[in-house]
Amino acid sequence: MYRFLLSRQWVILTLVALVLIPTMIRLGFWQMHRYEERTARNQLVSDALHAEPVPVEKLTSPGHTVTTDQRYRGVTATGTYDTAREVVVRRRVNSDETVGFLVLTPFVLTDGTVVLVNRGWIPADAPTQTSFPEIPAPPSGRTTVTGRLMPDETTAASGIKDLKGLPDRQVMLINSEQEARRLGEKVLGGYVAQTAPEPKGGTPELVGAPGSEDAALNYAYAIQWWLFSAGVPVGWAVQARREARDRAQAAAQQTEQAEPATV
Repeated sequence: MYRFLLSRQWVILTLVALVLIPTMIRLGFWQMHRYEERTARNQLVSDALHAEPVPVEKLTSPGHTVTTDQRYRGVTATGTYDTAREVVVRRRVNSDETVGFLVLTPFVLTDGTVVLVNRGWIPADAPTQTSFPEIPAPPSGRTTVTGRLMPDETTAASGIKDLKGLPDRQVMLINSEQEARRLGEKVLGGYVAQTAPEPKGGTPELVGAPGSEDAALNYAYAIQWWLFSAGVPVGWAVQARREARDRAQAAAQQTEQAEPATV
């Protein structure tokens, strides 16, 4: 009855099913692994955002690489803005996906070291792309800045090419080592994304808090792949039974047609 399973068509169909089942199972485990990774990452970000701010010097130093555990940690810095040597970071967008600049200002701490402060986003409203835009001034004199500690940007991590030959006081990446060479100063590793004090008039526009990754979607994908893997043998069995039934019915009809009519 099921000898048709040895036909070329059914052998190929069976082999495809045997390949699909473990492949879908592995894809389900991969999605579950992504779910666990994203859940852990979301927890790290949440813990960092809710941690009590600490002086930035306690978490980083010149040449230090900001770790995953330190990223987004609330920090404070006390000193003065060095607006004469601030730069802008090109081709950055705000919450509305409008292209503009980020304002990167050296902040001189009380001990003379420098930390880079991302003061926020401004629109690209200069007369030309090569012109240095007008930037609202920060508070003058000694002040305390609060923000989130962020790692240096690199081409490898961000995909942004660190182009050469840019207009004066414009950069593509926020990188403490690069800025240390430009300034000729000791610069703390990483940078601070400012969250307070609020700028007068709302500009520069402060960078918003990071969103959480959609880990639940990966969990749903994992379940989906495993359901697919279970459905393959079920579908194979249903199709085989259907073809066996159809073949049996066709054979019965042929037998009836072959039998001589009774007188």
